[in-house]
Amino acid sequence: MTPRPARRAPDTTTEELQTVLWRLLAVAHRDDAAALAGLLDEAGAAFAGSEGIDPHWVVWRHAVAARRGLFDEDPDAVVAEVAAAREALDKCPPSADTALAMAYLAHVEVTADHVDGAMLLAVDASLLTDAPAAGGPSRALHEAHRWLSMTLSTLDLEELAIAHATRGQHVAAALREPEHLWRMRLLSAQQHVELAQTVLRRGDAVRAKELAVESIASATAARDIDWEPDPADEDLLDVVQAWALVCSGDLDDALGPLRRVRRHVQGTGGVWLRAYTDLVLARLLARIAERDGDPIAGEESIGLLVDAAGAFVAAGDRRRYRQCLLELGRNTADLGRPAEALHWLEAYRADAGRAHARSRELWAEMFVRRSRLREAERQAALLRRHALEDPLTGLGNRRSAERRLGALRLGEEPVSLAVVDVDRFKSVNDAASHTEGDAVLRRVADLLREHSRTGDEVYRWAGDEFLVVLPTATEAQAVVVMERLRSAVAGADWSDLPLDEPVTVSIGVATAPAAGAEEPAPVGWRALFDSADLNLFSAKRGGRNRVRAPGGAQPADTADDGTGGDTGVAT
Repeated sequence: MTPRPARRAPDTTTEELQTVLWRLLAVAHRDDAAALAGLLDEAGAAFAGSEGIDPHWVVWRHAVAARRGLFDEDPDAVVAEVAAAREALDKCPPSADTALAMAYLAHVEVTADHVDGAMLLAVDASLLTDAPAAGGPSRALHEAHRWLSMTLSTLDLEELAIAHATRGQHVAAALREPEHLWRMRLLSAQQHVELAQTVLRRGDAVRAKELAVESIASATAARDIDWEPDPADEDLLDVVQAWALVCSGDLDDALGPLRRVRRHVQGTGGVWLRAYTDLVLARLLARIAERDGDPIAGEESIGLLVDAAGAFVAAGDRRRYRQCLLELGRNTADLGRPAEALHWLEAYRADAGRAHARSRELWAEMFVRRSRLREAERQAALLRRHALEDPLTGLGNRRSAERRLGALRLGEEPVSLAVVDVDRFKSVNDAASHTEGDAVLRRVADLLREHSRTGDEVYRWAGDEFLVVLPTATEAQAVVVMERLRSAVAGADWSDLPLDEPVTVSIGVATAPAAGAEEPAPVGWRALFDSADLNLFSAKRGGRNRVRAPGGAQPADTADDGTGGDTGVAT
């Protein structure tokens, strides 16, 4: 089946879209097919009407359609919608919202058994949650950690899954939302016991017990929160806590509670939760059979695993389906039934395959390496920015300006330079303070940026001196632009600063004409800069608050603005 097309909703506000998204994410991880189908339809309709609001909603529209494709067992639709979502992600700025969209899409991919695609998205989402762009604690950041944790667990990267669950707990605690904190503690308890089971299978009982104790602590902390969870989530917490007792070696203490919660789940739980409970009880019974030599417990364990395997297939949980097959092979072999064991192991190999297992190992290594590479790139970019950016104004610094000037190709087309100096800046520092002087420089920088042409470049050259590069500008054009900048500074409101008089600037302009012009071009950018600097000196001597160029008449559309400035020819 193909996913049903979403009915386009009337134009929807961002707040309404956000509400729909939170409802979808709250139900999407639960074992409630009817509720999920309804919310997928609602979200699809809402996001279809989100064009023009934010590129994130385009991502979510395709992500929801991909999830609907999974629900409808339409793999072609899943592939197409995920590809469209990933293309839309390229237009999203780095933020916690983008990290959440990536994490959710990664979960869709891993549910579809697309391991490579899921890993790529998970790597990028994980790095983004660490980046400054993710901002402080937010609902989006909390959800990003939650979905990343679930995705990484399904990729058998349990240590990383625990790390994101832990970070998600910190975010939830900062948000002071009991519901979010409860769910993250449940997830943390589950991820700790999942890893405990893995290390126990490898023979490390000591480490398994440590992880099981952590799981029980998280479960206990969840119960201490003043919030009433969904009954299915409460049942899952009971199963997880009993499983943690198993992994810590308390088999007899776990058996009674686990059988009780299973009876309740069999009556009220969904398909996935029933399968999960059967899997945990099967593992407990297998250990009791091994400890006590009890074949009845062993046979019950096998029956539970068979039931759980079928239910996990129905729920779309291929990872735990494979776990059931593998454990069926081992358990039937322990009971002396090699032919049956071979059947289950062949089924496991066919579904997973050694190449698939090796792929996960390689991706686990790649995850770490790529994370380190991205961090190194981020640090290098930060160092480059610090090396080339003036920290006070955010403009390019002198080093950056000299690089740009060195790249100019004088003579190919006209180019102008303007040197801008704040008039009587020393008196500003002396009369007010260096703090106020810094405020003046920042505002002058902002005004220069704001009133320059598109494509012009502004730098802080040194102290109270700025440089403006005007590509393709003739002398007359440059004078017009710089007169506009001078007027903007002189006419700005400086009343919020304790200044004796408004701030003004003096500006010197020099131009290198295009090849073939009557005037020869200066030899190199330094000569051009020196010419502009001499004209700045002329403007200062002429009374300040004015623009000076080496020649040419004042442009017709430029006149004194009443602030005392003029635009003229150097004498």
